[in-house]
Amino acid sequence: MKEQAAIQASMADIQQKRGILITGLLVAMLFGALDGTIVGTALPRIVGELGGLSMMAWLTTAYMLTSTTIVPIAGKLADLFGRKSIYVTGLAIFIIGSALCGMADTMTQLIIFRAIQGIGGGIMMPMAMIVIGDLFTGAERAKWQGVFGGVFGLASILGPQVGGWIVDSLNWRWVFYINLPVGILAIVLISLGLHNHRMAERVKLDLAGMFTMVVAVVSLLLALTFGGDKYDWLSWQIISLLASSVVFFSLFVFVERKAEEPIMPIHLLKNKTFVVLNSVGFFMSVGMFGAIMFVPLFMQGIIGMSPSESGTMMFPMMFALIIASMIGGRLVQKIGVRPQVIGGMVLVALGFFLLSTMDVHTNKWTAMSFMATLGFGLGFVNPVITLALQEVFPKSQLGIVTSSSQFFRQIGGTFGATLLGAIMNHRSKDLLEAKFLPLLQQLPEQAHAMMDSFKQLVESNPQSVYSVILNPETLKKIPEQMQQMFVPVLKQTLVDALSDVFLYGLIFVGIGFIFAMFIGRITISNRTNKMNEME
Repeated sequence: MKEQAAIQASMADIQQKRGILITGLLVAMLFGALDGTIVGTALPRIVGELGGLSMMAWLTTAYMLTSTTIVPIAGKLADLFGRKSIYVTGLAIFIIGSALCGMADTMTQLIIFRAIQGIGGGIMMPMAMIVIGDLFTGAERAKWQGVFGGVFGLASILGPQVGGWIVDSLNWRWVFYINLPVGILAIVLISLGLHNHRMAERVKLDLAGMFTMVVAVVSLLLALTFGGDKYDWLSWQIISLLASSVVFFSLFVFVERKAEEPIMPIHLLKNKTFVVLNSVGFFMSVGMFGAIMFVPLFMQGIIGMSPSESGTMMFPMMFALIIASMIGGRLVQKIGVRPQVIGGMVLVALGFFLLSTMDVHTNKWTAMSFMATLGFGLGFVNPVITLALQEVFPKSQLGIVTSSSQFFRQIGGTFGATLLGAIMNHRSKDLLEAKFLPLLQQLPEQAHAMMDSFKQLVESNPQSVYSVILNPETLKKIPEQMQQMFVPVLKQTLVDALSDVFLYGLIFVGIGFIFAMFIGRITISNRTNKMNEME
């Protein structure tokens, strides 16, 4: 009887700690996901106080570079040193970076501190899913990963509103300071609920692998970020960055073949399931970020919504994503991974096709229904990719395979934003030269200065021409007669360019669909990886 009572007491303790831990994971994930959208809302106020408008893009770029690069390293370190120590370290770095950002006096300081914050954010991102993989059976993970996936969608909805309220009611520094109490709460809950389980008795860090991977990834991300924007694609700066990326990726593969504890074991790249699932995630992210970038442009330029109103157009997609993530977590247990991923990719493809059909007569309700279709597809696919990887690989590799899923999707998002942005610029230039510039020839001689200005913009930065229909203040400065001449043509040009962008996004989703067809039979089992039972 005493032994049975002891077992029951032990099980009750595990369940209590599990509840504390799950609460901590949700708090950590929500405040980490909120940070990006809240900071984005505060950027104009930050630049207004600190100056450095030309450096504003680096506030996002610095965070993106460090957070993306650290993800696979964090996953491997979690496998070597244990989940708790790495997770708490990531939270602590994020909190310290947030405090420093709030105290920044110059734009340069803020950029450096955002990079530090990004290191913490990059460690935090995969850790929740890794811990879920440890705690629950496959069937349980399916449910919980849908819930946790929905947290990201919720953050994208709440973020702009919370950020706007903080900036209006307090000041921009509280956008960062608010992370301190929430982050400390997350550390306390995770420390109480999660025991540390060291996966390796003797740890040998793959420093050469870390160095070569960091240089390779940072070079690639910088090339994708600045190519076609700050520098021409054929400029020596971009070519040098791409060459550096190729060289260091090659060195990384060479180093990893010989490393005792490689950051990214090369044999994973020979595993069909690993390659196929991460390829689906990569190509899906290429298209998804294209939608997030360009739908607000359609709403503002064609439908005539304000920037804040167009931001709310993400709500249908994110709400549908949350619902589908929760439904999908249960559905995958009944139909399996492959059918659900294929079905989800069909919905994503349908969403992109519908977006490509939008024209000058499309209303916001129609656009919202198209976004919801896309959101449902994303929600059915996103959580399942990580779930399937965790189901196939052993516990000793859970950290690296889980973080790899996040890593490939982030790289795909960056690649998609760059490539689809370049397509948008190229198509805009061609269409403006064919339809808009001929109209300028009809202007009277006294308007030739404006005509030359537009010609230069079409040549150097085609998308900036659309500011005429995006900015009501700019439009007011143009005579009514000229508005009647220019606005319909600019709107039609914007619609045609965006339609092409969505169709290209559809192509990448189609490639992801083809990869999904090759997913093997993966059944979500009741096999448990509970860490607490092993400690």
